[in-house]
Amino acid sequence: MGQIKRKGKKALHPSPESDSGFTLIELLIAMAVGLVLLGAMYGVFTMHNKIFTNQEQIAEMQQNARAAMDMMIREIRMAGYDPTGTANAAITDADVGSIIFTQDLDGDGSLMDGSNWDINERIRYNLYTSDGIQKIGRRTGLDTAITQPVAEHVQSLTFQYRDASGTITTVAANVRRIQVALTVRTSKPDPDYAPNSGYRTYTLTSIITPRNLGL
Repeated sequence: MGQIKRKGKKALHPSPESDSGFTLIELLIAMAVGLVLLGAMYGVFTMHNKIFTNQEQIAEMQQNARAAMDMMIREIRMAGYDPTGTANAAITDADVGSIIFTQDLDGDGSLMDGSNWDINERIRYNLYTSDGIQKIGRRTGLDTAITQPVAEHVQSLTFQYRDASGTITTVAANVRRIQVALTVRTSKPDPDYAPNSGYRTYTLTSIITPRNLGL
């Protein structure tokens, strides 16, 4: 018997046209939209990554400067410390780019241990360059001693000295206050930052009054 088609019923097997998938044009459009979205997401990621990197460098630069300044303030403030009055501790060199001072930290009435300086009783701060990087150096003892880095990527370090009346002086024995100006920069340049060849900078200035000078 032949198959009887009932009115109002769908065929048991759909026609081949209903099984067709996406056309080539539809696939190309979907790929194009996907690429646009992917490109937008990559652009956002790149922008945020760049901002994060710049902020990280700026934070590192500022922390670098503050740590160096805090260290110099703490030690320069002790310049001339001489509890026995016999060690002759004082500021011994007052140059615009460096400072040398002594302090009798152990209170033994002498800055020397035999033929050598007592540890940390003669200190020099200055700028120096190592491996192509300008740094603040701290040297204790002889001028031939090894210089220890205090801060890196330092653009400038200057000292200004004033006597008891507030007048600028270059005479080490007359120094009563020291103004320290420190400028550091980021370790890498930012291509989108035009000033200073792309390097961002940070400046700190402090006025230090040694507690033991002129006593």
